Amino acid sequence: MKQKVLVVDDNANNLMLEKDILEAAGFEVFQAADATAGVAVAKKEKPDVIIMDIRLPDMRGSDAARLLRQDEETKGIPIVFVTASVMPEGKGEINDITNSGFIGKPINTRTFAKEISAFIK
Repeated sequence: MKQKVLVVDDNANNLMLEKDILEAAGFEVFQAADATAGVAVAKKEKPDVIIMDIRLPDMRGSDAARLLRQDEETKGIPIVFVTASVMPEGKGEINDITNSGFIGKPINTRTFAKEISAFIK
């Protein structure tokens, strides 16, 4: 059975690139263009890992992650923040989110799928 990954990003090019890389690596990929849709897809599909941008149009990715951590069914899903916000304050807002990690943009297309796989238990 394929491992499931949810990609939450409001940039269509980033969504397509990450989806293509992950599908080529054998993942089943779900997508959402904003945090609200991302939370809904996570609750429905229960992915093995969630890739989340920090800056989303409806709320911060970190706030969406906190909502997921409060839900019994999604609290254990690893969340990888993939963002261009690599300033210390950007990392600071995700430090208190358990079972999460960080990958800076632009992503390395050769190593991205392996980096994501490392977050799956």
